[in-house]
Amino acid sequence: MPFGDLHYLPLTPPFFSILAALVVLLLALIQVGALQYAYTRLGISSGAALLLLFGSLIGSYFNIPVAQLPEQKIVSGQEVAFYGIRYVVPVVVDWPGTVIAINVGGCLIPGFTSLYLLFKHPLWVRGGIAVACVAAVCHLLARPVPGLGIALPIFVPAAITAVVALLLSRERAAPLAYIGGTLGTLIGADLLNLGSVPGLGAPIASIGGAGTFDGIFMIGVLSVLLASLGGRNRARTSPNRQE
Repeated sequence: MPFGDLHYLPLTPPFFSILAALVVLLLALIQVGALQYAYTRLGISSGAALLLLFGSLIGSYFNIPVAQLPEQKIVSGQEVAFYGIRYVVPVVVDWPGTVIAINVGGCLIPGFTSLYLLFKHPLWVRGGIAVACVAAVCHLLARPVPGLGIALPIFVPAAITAVVALLLSRERAAPLAYIGGTLGTLIGADLLNLGSVPGLGAPIASIGGAGTFDGIFMIGVLSVLLASLGGRNRARTSPNRQE
């Protein structure tokens, strides 16, 4: 298979630009001090967090093949709409069948970051509960989309993650949101639905790629906002604060 055909942006340029604009907005808020508490509560520096978000955007272009499924007919060179979001089906020539791949920006980078936060805090029990809850909901709501693979409405992972993280621990809501949201989405939406991929005509079924990347990316943004909110509330209630 042509190696270059594995790499493509998971979203159409207008929708991808919106995600890039969110990162720029976070950078601006950091510069004016609006998110001054966020990253210490999340467990990583502001520079590292922004690097991870930019890395996720850039890494979303790259897919690492891990398996191949036989396919009689492959959909190629189209855009697929799902809940108002337009995803890209790459152009392929002489494609042998559906390729199962791992997306660098939507799976590897957030996945390893989640494991790092899990060990750093640590949140083994509550983290496991968060992952299980998000995975269960994402598995129920994820849908197989012809030509694309598995897709999930963009705001579902972030909304479910926010509720679960805040219920489990307001103090640790930010790292719980990142851990539970990222791993829960990857497991519930992608891994548990791999059996639905054959027959969809998707040239590439990317774990953490088109169909789920946008939702996973929004979880990273959500985690930063939850961390900032928690930090502000803590600062207001501190007995040492000056009036």
